[in-house]
Amino acid sequence: MADIDHHIDYDIAIGGAGPVGLALAALLVKRGMAASRIALIDARELAKAAMDPRSLALSWGSRQILEDIGAWPKETHPIQEIHVSRRGHFGRTLIESRDAGVPALGYVSRYGAVVTALAAAGERVGVRALRPVQIAAADERTDRVVLTLADKREVHARLFVQAEGGLYAERSGKPISRDYNQSAVICHVTVSERQPQRAFERFTDEGPLALLPQDDGYALVWCLRPARAQLVAALPESGFLAQLQAAFGQRLGRFLSASPRLTYPLGLNAGSRSSARTVAIGNAAQTLHPVAGQGLNLGLRDAAVLARMLAREPEPATLTRFTAARRPDRGLTIGITDAMARLFADTSGGAGQSLLGMSLGLLDAVAPARRLFAEQMMFGRRAS
Repeated sequence: MADIDHHIDYDIAIGGAGPVGLALAALLVKRGMAASRIALIDARELAKAAMDPRSLALSWGSRQILEDIGAWPKETHPIQEIHVSRRGHFGRTLIESRDAGVPALGYVSRYGAVVTALAAAGERVGVRALRPVQIAAADERTDRVVLTLADKREVHARLFVQAEGGLYAERSGKPISRDYNQSAVICHVTVSERQPQRAFERFTDEGPLALLPQDDGYALVWCLRPARAQLVAALPESGFLAQLQAAFGQRLGRFLSASPRLTYPLGLNAGSRSSARTVAIGNAAQTLHPVAGQGLNLGLRDAAVLARMLAREPEPATLTRFTAARRPDRGLTIGITDAMARLFADTSGGAGQSLLGMSLGLLDAVAPARRLFAEQMMFGRRAS
């Protein structure tokens, strides 16, 4: 992407060229805004972002958004079924793509593949980007927002969209905040009895354990108490696999190998606050627990709605309407992931755990309930 000119005025400045920021820029052009009126700014080089190996879960709804702008990644792995259960407790359910009448519930891809596809889509429509440079300050004035970059250059825009993502520990000060006292251990694992196109969400006493089908095995996201996460991640491969086997069980046979492990803290920071000329989307607006893989999907829905509204009217009043329009989907998605993260990890037992078991049993027995849950995870709640 070409460099942004110094001191040029733009209609929209986007801070952050991760998947959500890139998608917003391309969607704005798709909806009719001139690419020359959009400034995209990111602190990371594209080549470095493209090498990011983290796995992402993309819903069917996210596929529709990305295909709309020609940004569907080349390498994806479909999820036809999601097996949800609790280790050592009653209650399980199997959610299938046929419950919602779609070819797949979602797809697994790598962050780098998603960013590469989106950057290429932006290039094709002439979106301009400045990277790598950080935004040092944002000064919101009566008629514009002035962004001062770390290299002292300035970018002026009528509106500023903060789309810079980040982890829970990097996003504080939101109206809704919760420390789950969990850290995620992530890596790639192989098993002896792989079940292609089936994902697993296994709830343990310390948090959810997710296995997403990818390549010759699974992308693992294992949520544990922070001290134990550090301990488990640092184990030799054989010791780590033994701990994972004990937590997950024998449903996939034996765990055979694990790539080097990474850990990161988990929590909730969310809030729909916006100012006259600034609005946040994606992880900048809500950092979620990874349970059910909803963070990026919610962010892409943010981008799709905001692009549609700003392309018609790039004015401050649009940001207020956008915040109101997104409140139902954001609220429901945040509520579902927050409840799942907290309640399924509740070790106190009693009525709460019994109710959770009954809930999984209900989902398994009642097809309309499974369909409603699947549709929320794939498409979110539409504003009326």
